[in-house]
Amino acid sequence: MERILVVEDELKISRIIELQLKFAGYKTDTAFDGAEAIIKASQNNYNLILMDVMMPKMDGITACNAIKKINPEIKIIMLTAKDDIQDVISGLDSGADDYVTKPFVFEELLARIRANIRKKAQPTTSSDLLFFEDVIINSITFEVTRSGQKIELSKTEFDLLRHLIFNKGIVLTREQILNKVWGYDYYGSLNIVDVYIKYLRDKIDRDYERKLIHTIRGRGYVVR
Repeated sequence: MERILVVEDELKISRIIELQLKFAGYKTDTAFDGAEAIIKASQNNYNLILMDVMMPKMDGITACNAIKKINPEIKIIMLTAKDDIQDVISGLDSGADDYVTKPFVFEELLARIRANIRKKAQPTTSSDLLFFEDVIINSITFEVTRSGQKIELSKTEFDLLRHLIFNKGIVLTREQILNKVWGYDYYGSLNIVDVYIKYLRDKIDRDYERKLIHTIRGRGYVVR
């Protein structure tokens, strides 16, 4: 049985989420601030954490960053009341794998949970090295270098870059990228693709004169 930690400071909301998750077949624990979440994450083996952003003592973004340092493999979905792209980027920068904006439909949250847990469970089977220009991707060690410089990427960033380079020269729509990188049962906004493209560009292209990731207006993205 998958185990989920619910980190939410509002008792009523926390209780509703906890009961719904238990009804859906998940084992659940709760924490009411970021500091408590870090302690529980270090003491228990969770498949996924639902993390509220705005909390007392320690906010969810700070807690997410700390937990990812303890266990980079754990999946974290941020729960945010702000429909602001900057708030989303802050959460993703802290290591979060996904986000859901409050108020949300619980079926959507369950779909996100299933997609993230399944993504963690899927092993990487490709043993190939991918090369493009001065970029090398190692699918076994999950290492990426450009011009010999190692570039630190999250799991989702790595998957996105690998997909783009594997399809180099081919314009990929946001829907195609979403389905391949996040999965066909991902019901979130297409905007998450744009967010990760921006984040990837900051790491892959920003410090280099030659830009590899290109936007094709009205169509999607391409590496060329």
